[in-house]
Amino acid sequence: MARPSERFEITPDILLRAYSIGLFPMAESAEASTLFWVDPKERGIFPLDNLKISKSLAKTVRADRFDVSVDERFDAVMAGCAERDKTWINADIRRLYGALFEQGQAHSIEILDGGALVGGLYGVSLGAAFFGESMFHLARDASKVALVHLAARLRYAGFKLLDTQFVTPHLASLGAIEISREAYLKRLDEALATTADFYAWPRARPMSGREALGLVRA
Repeated sequence: MARPSERFEITPDILLRAYSIGLFPMAESAEASTLFWVDPKERGIFPLDNLKISKSLAKTVRADRFDVSVDERFDAVMAGCAERDKTWINADIRRLYGALFEQGQAHSIEILDGGALVGGLYGVSLGAAFFGESMFHLARDASKVALVHLAARLRYAGFKLLDTQFVTPHLASLGAIEISREAYLKRLDEALATTADFYAWPRARPMSGREALGLVRA
């Protein structure tokens, strides 16, 4: 269900409040001048204890084929996500999430190959919930590696909820499931009743692929 937002300006504080009650914003296109609120009847989540990792993906992660960084190229990750033919990321979305990043509420996982950004994801952290917004890849498995490292970081820090908004066949293959709005709001309330530190695993010590796999399979 979509709710128009053009009657008032959305600020970073309003955006966080919206997340806390189960809403998130989207735009019709990159060129759209307004946003609308989305409140899905069926919500997509990743159970943090049931990520599906194929043998080939595990091999790629374990071998540290890519370098993985955290919160070093947030704007570039957003730009990569917005370069799809059909995108809901417009200028307002980039402005709002950029502001949340500056406040320490938005984060990115970057996947690098020879120093070049080849994939990644970004989202919002609030309480013990992480709201995944978008991911992209320019190299095979790059976004999947980002997801594994995100899930490992969240599990290590004690996060309770990884929200993926909708479930696509691609996300379902990685373990995403749909739950009802009512079930989602219950999980959301439980996650917001506690706190978790996204930097519990310190940025200064990059997580290896073996460590990431150990955490998501624990």
